[in-house]
Amino acid sequence: MPADLGPLLLIVAAASVILGTVLQRVSGMGVGLVVAPTLTLLLGPVAGVLLTNVTTTVSAVLIGITLRRDIDWRRYRHLAPLIVVGSVPGALLVGAADRSWLEVIIGAALIGTLLMTALVRIPPVSGAVPAAVAGTAGGFLNTAVGVAAPAMLVYAQATNWNQRSFAATLQPIFFTMGLTSVITKVGLGAAPISGLPPLPVIGLVVAMVPVGLLLGGLVARRVTAEAGRRVAVVVVSAGALALLVRGVGSVAGVF
Repeated sequence: MPADLGPLLLIVAAASVILGTVLQRVSGMGVGLVVAPTLTLLLGPVAGVLLTNVTTTVSAVLIGITLRRDIDWRRYRHLAPLIVVGSVPGALLVGAADRSWLEVIIGAALIGTLLMTALVRIPPVSGAVPAAVAGTAGGFLNTAVGVAAPAMLVYAQATNWNQRSFAATLQPIFFTMGLTSVITKVGLGAAPISGLPPLPVIGLVVAMVPVGLLLGGLVARRVTAEAGRRVAVVVVSAGALALLVRGVGSVAGVF
């Protein structure tokens, strides 16, 4: 798929950012979940995930400002340092894997982590080790596939993290992950900036974040965080399945 998106595909990309931002404003997550499979289908796994990382960084800043009073900075400090550790192998995977296989990996990873989140009962844990594991896993997933929310959700469930605080604290975590992912992949040459669409296209996609934030503020007054999270899971599952099918078909020579 060429990096220069046509009008229809550009509308799809912009709509995914708006939907993801609305869901993230309501439930604390959603931009990566919705945008990563959409942009990967439109731009390919390398450029698509890189643009997702840029978009999640911007959305996390804006939503974090809105929810700043509920951010648990102590938890953030426990999770953040290991994000870089997980980001490096994620960038190396992006640089080494064939495009078709990377689509298979991304689709399978998204579906697998979502299924684990939905079906597996997580035993209660506490302490620095679970935080370190969650930070490392989140950094790896965010860099490789553009989605760290499932890893964070598993950690939140295991530690019985209050939803209000969890949704707010995810924003500086997502900002750190997004920025780290961009720096790591560009720095290691795994995702060159030249592979991204033209600047006006990037600007338009990113500009949809405040639009989604405004709409999300209105929706948040009427929709529960749990309902928003369920919608996000359905949307990303469909996108991940489509991505997995396309990757398998490409590997098999069907597409």
